[in-house]
Amino acid sequence: MSITDKNIILEDVDLVNFAGINEKNIDLLRERFASNITLRGENVFLKGDETEVAQLETIIKELKLLQKRQGKITEGDVNLIVELVTGSQDQALERRTGIKREELDDVILVEKSDFIKPKTMGQLELFRKTKQNEIVFAIGPAGTGKTYLAVAIALAALKAKKVNRIVLSRPAVEAGESLGFLPGDLSEKVNPYLKPLFDALEDMVPMDKLKTYFERNIIEIIPLAYMRGRTLNNAFLILDEAQNATSMQMKMFLTRLGINSKCIITGDITQIDLPTKQTSGLVQIQNILKNVEGVAFVYLEKKDVVRHRLVKDIINAYEEFSVKTNGNGNGKSEDSADKNKLPAEKDKTASEKDELEGNNNDENSK
Repeated sequence: MSITDKNIILEDVDLVNFAGINEKNIDLLRERFASNITLRGENVFLKGDETEVAQLETIIKELKLLQKRQGKITEGDVNLIVELVTGSQDQALERRTGIKREELDDVILVEKSDFIKPKTMGQLELFRKTKQNEIVFAIGPAGTGKTYLAVAIALAALKAKKVNRIVLSRPAVEAGESLGFLPGDLSEKVNPYLKPLFDALEDMVPMDKLKTYFERNIIEIIPLAYMRGRTLNNAFLILDEAQNATSMQMKMFLTRLGINSKCIITGDITQIDLPTKQTSGLVQIQNILKNVEGVAFVYLEKKDVVRHRLVKDIINAYEEFSVKTNGNGNGKSEDSADKNKLPAEKDKTASEKDELEGNNNDENSK
């Protein structure tokens, strides 16, 4: 790939209209091309692949002519000129991703030339169900890409302007141990619980843009407990680790959904960290919403694991162990536990049984 630089001077141009409010028109170009586009006064500096820079030069010249002819340009004009210069959107995507046109429907486009494509049939089903339903539950073991894919789908919806913001949430539940008092302000206390969501975002969005998203509340990450009382319109909601949400919390979260909003709930019902007496909202909701139109359940399996190859083997080993121990986790079935009793314990048990039977016989004779 040949890298080139280009400087285009915007002479006799209404710069405010050409750039758009807060450089919105220039941002449209930045979203569509991987090249660096910098506007300084009357100069537009381009740096990137030679083919892309040539296309950008043509687009800018066409926009200058269009503004001169009709007095102003709009965001629609920018998108139209881009498509006319680069060819159809499908052709442009095919050229950028290297994926065949018939497979493009299953590609999640996130940022510039970066894209994510479902790797397994379970992930593909999850992606397709989100296109057809307002609420989708993704239930499956660790390593199946539930959270990562959900974040990618939400970012793609934001980029396509289908929603105005993304709200990510997680229950602040400790995984099997008490962490005690956490120092710092509210944000510092809850950040450890929300770190997996930050990791997924940082992997998909450039840091400077992600910082802007957070500052403008375009992307918001909050603990589940602070969702009560809100109505979220034109938003994409994600509830991660939903197996640790109680039934009341699950109802509260789902009823936050506003007009033109979508929601993905992810969780692994084999890793519930709630106290024993509390029911997992993710387990319960499967029976409550199974026949509701617009709600879909996707069940990912071991074959959908996309982490290290050992993760799949670890899940298999735990399942086999659980079957052998009848879920009691002590490595012994009830029968084997009885066989391993000491002789004195066995004799004691037998004598107690005989005594009980004797007492029953006496009662019957009376």
